[in-house]
Amino acid sequence: MTLATANAAPGFLSPTGVEIAFLLVGIVTLGAAVITVTTKQLVHAALWLVVALGGIAVEYLLLTAEFVAWVQVLIYVGSVVVLLLFGLMLTKAPIGRSPDADSGNRPAALVVALAAAAALVWVVVDAFRATWIDLDGPAQGSTKVSGAILFRHWVLPFEALSVLLLAALVGAIVLSRKDREGER
Repeated sequence: MTLATANAAPGFLSPTGVEIAFLLVGIVTLGAAVITVTTKQLVHAALWLVVALGGIAVEYLLLTAEFVAWVQVLIYVGSVVVLLLFGLMLTKAPIGRSPDADSGNRPAALVVALAAAAALVWVVVDAFRATWIDLDGPAQGSTKVSGAILFRHWVLPFEALSVLLLAALVGAIVLSRKDREGER
């Protein structure tokens, strides 16, 4: 083995430690996501959602997008899951097994999920087929680049999501208030 071959970049079939960690975390995240949508206990689903969203944050860290990873933790793991748990508590959702959580439409749901996943993969592959990463420019996960993209292209969807989450919280409060007024 010469010095030139020892310093060469790893090939396609020789993964690095980061790539192996990325794959393992991805498998755990996918498993947590599957458990999230298949469990019949709502609180357990929320907790598995925390694992899935935390796994995505770890994936961002492995991609050296630290800012996006911490935003993932703060907004999704911190806020969305807490909002979901508050909604469960305010609407008096069942804590244990919920027999009405399964509607019997699992085959149809599986077909729709597989079709949506195939469409998503096709759209992403088609959109980024000719895209190359500029390794000489600023890091794509840096705060400067992420902030510029967020405030240039994603302000309206970000604000729409916050209004949607606020409406969900207000709806949960209204539903819990109606139950209390009916008991009086």
